[in-house]
Amino acid sequence: MVRGLLKNIASRSLSVAGKWQHHQLRRLNIHEYQGAELMSKYGVNVPKGIAVSTVEEAKNAINQVFPNENELVIKSQILAGGRGLGTFKSGLKGGVHIVKTAQIEDIAGKMLGQILVTKQTGSHGKLVSKVYLCQKLSLVNEMYFAITLDRKTAGPLIIACSKGGTSIEDLAEKFPDMIIKVPIDVSKGITDEDAAKVVDGLAPKGADRNQSIEQVKSLYELFRDSDCTLLEINPIAETADNQLVAADAKLNFDDNAAYRQKEIFALRDTTQEDPREVTAAKADLNYIGLDGEIGCMVNGAGLAMATMDIIKLHGGTPANFLDVGGNASEGQVVEAFKILTADDKVKAILVNIFGGIMKCDVIASGIVNAAKQVDLKVPVVVRLEGTNVDQGKRILKESGLALITAEDLDDAAQKAVKAYK
Repeated sequence: MVRGLLKNIASRSLSVAGKWQHHQLRRLNIHEYQGAELMSKYGVNVPKGIAVSTVEEAKNAINQVFPNENELVIKSQILAGGRGLGTFKSGLKGGVHIVKTAQIEDIAGKMLGQILVTKQTGSHGKLVSKVYLCQKLSLVNEMYFAITLDRKTAGPLIIACSKGGTSIEDLAEKFPDMIIKVPIDVSKGITDEDAAKVVDGLAPKGADRNQSIEQVKSLYELFRDSDCTLLEINPIAETADNQLVAADAKLNFDDNAAYRQKEIFALRDTTQEDPREVTAAKADLNYIGLDGEIGCMVNGAGLAMATMDIIKLHGGTPANFLDVGGNASEGQVVEAFKILTADDKVKAILVNIFGGIMKCDVIASGIVNAAKQVDLKVPVVVRLEGTNVDQGKRILKESGLALITAEDLDDAAQKAVKAYK
């Protein structure tokens, strides 16, 4: 939810060069129940809850964790928004339900192991492997709270709104004056004055002001200590007994901090990710799956983006972003080809290498070995230029493979589009 808001009111840091391109975000995304557990460790008020993987676990949770509750909230746990308005492929409407405790086992059984489709998952949906059982709170006021990183102020930015629980993007567009932004000086950390400004933006009706200030400071400490790139609570709410509670949780973490946030990164749920991207990460390849027909293997992010642009210019659509980097090994090239050829939508492959640190003969050897290991059923267009280019071209020529060579990038893109049309 916060992405649309940031686009309008923060720094426009997420730019998209055309609808067909995806912006690569360096982040770890965790489930709601995991985020709630982290917040609880920092003294943030969260509803009592437990995540379960089976109907039997749900039954035990009711008896052991919620013995005196008549109603509970049951939430499907997937790494995508819009769960409440989603639909299971089985036909069940909604990924979030408030039900009598006697119905929990039935609803859990209908959610677990099923595919939930939301506006953020695409038509393929995501598998629900866990559900989160939560205490049902009496919420009397719903607000919005987020902390993100802002390029304009070169530091954390806290965003608050006195209305929440609905689309913050719509509120920002219709009522921009309701959005409060408080930049934090990273050298000083959050001050009482900063936290007070945030509380004023939230405008709680009954919650104790000093306690609310402490809650905001605790949330910032979590953001700072955990190397978050996003901490979003929608809604952060007031209960009937005047407590400020984080009724939802979305946290992202900087991938570059994985070495010092081992416990957090151990929470990663790869079953919720594109399996191609998981495989690529294991091979230390930068890969993002798209929806086109031409698979791309390029060295360098800038050249990869330019390659996708020119494919589009000549009437094709890229199937992926794949940067093998400047010092890829022959084995990584083989893995890259395996990923590309495993995609049924790929009708042609374009290899575009400008050899600097990356040597053209290494790429060529990788292509030849990959062709021996995978069943190449689609045309492959290769453009090589730079270090050891003559050796690379000789390796390709002597391989006996039916490869299509190109002299430059424009020629390569045209040949790739023509090869599958």
